[in-house]
Amino acid sequence: MAITSSAKKAFRASKKKRVFNLRRKSAIEKQLKDFRKLMTTKSKAEATKLIPGIYQVLDKAVKTNYIKANTAARLKSRTMAALKKLV
Repeated sequence: MAITSSAKKAFRASKKKRVFNLRRKSAIEKQLKDFRKLMTTKSKAEATKLIPGIYQVLDKAVKTNYIKANTAARLKSRTMAALKKLV
């Protein structure tokens, strides 16, 4: 447990950040999971509609320093490549 006052404050801040990070993580996972589900059902039109939402969630995660810019770029690239591969 934290002893000094600055350590206590840092602990409080980390608890708050954890909530926001978990929220951000679940938003990313939900978008990608929905996209993958549509990819397995081969519904390209519906999967295309999800792309802006995926981009928005990933860009917001980069902006808030949840993930790095290259990670977001890689995920965007892979989703688009998967979409283009779909017939």
